[in-house]
Amino acid sequence: MKGLVMEGGALRGMFTAGVTDVMLEHGIEFDAAVGVSAGSSFGCNYKSKQIGRALRYNLRFANDKRYCSIESLIKTGDLFNARFCYHILPEKLDLMDEKTYMENPLRFYCAVTDVKTGKPLYHDCKELNENTLEWMRASASLPLVANIVKVDGYELLDGGLTDSIPIRWMESQGCDKNVIILTRPAGYRKKPQNKIFMAIMKHVYKDYPELLKAISLRHTMYNAEIDYINEIEKAGKAFVIRPEQALDIHRVEHNKAKIQGAYDAGRSVMLKRIAELKEYLEV
Repeated sequence: MKGLVMEGGALRGMFTAGVTDVMLEHGIEFDAAVGVSAGSSFGCNYKSKQIGRALRYNLRFANDKRYCSIESLIKTGDLFNARFCYHILPEKLDLMDEKTYMENPLRFYCAVTDVKTGKPLYHDCKELNENTLEWMRASASLPLVANIVKVDGYELLDGGLTDSIPIRWMESQGCDKNVIILTRPAGYRKKPQNKIFMAIMKHVYKDYPELLKAISLRHTMYNAEIDYINEIEKAGKAFVIRPEQALDIHRVEHNKAKIQGAYDAGRSVMLKRIAELKEYLEV
């Protein structure tokens, strides 16, 4: 089985959007895909086969306070406005192709963090409805700048807190031909959280000790995943796509040129390697 794993990184996810758009243009298909954070909220366009959609709405609403703003954070508790981003936008302003999404046999999952257990969960986004969009929102809900998302009896936050690059999970689902899209260049290592940040986290999430434990160990988890990815890449057991250098874009970005630049970087890398990818997948 062929699997696609998409790392998060907020607006660094525009790199992933560029990569996946080229894949769609070349008819690359997978049996399953999992997205984490932005890898979920942008990656879902792979299942609906909407080339250019993620770039289009990020450019259109880059400076729209309804989309992402301090004003939204103050008023709603969400930096990326929940109602606008996950309901008004996909349902009215830049519609997702529900028919194609539902007809595409690709199994699309989003990774989230259960704040009570401090463990990752992987939700099968079978249908494109309000419930599914809430799971996708949870996958991209960063602590401190987003509310805890309550859906289906769970309390959830960003999937990257507990499984930033769920390649082992994808392998456990039976996928033995995996493509991994990273949003950091080769050699990147995550550092421990600083003491001030953790002090704030302990105050805000004092009722969620397992979440706090997971956040304090996030760098260890992430770096171990990178080590494993490097290992299976060298062994020819995974095809890894990463930026050639650090992306010139912030996690939250209002500069349209930088948004376009990150997207173009993804396209450039994938176009260079598309023949290699097809050979790996035996397309």
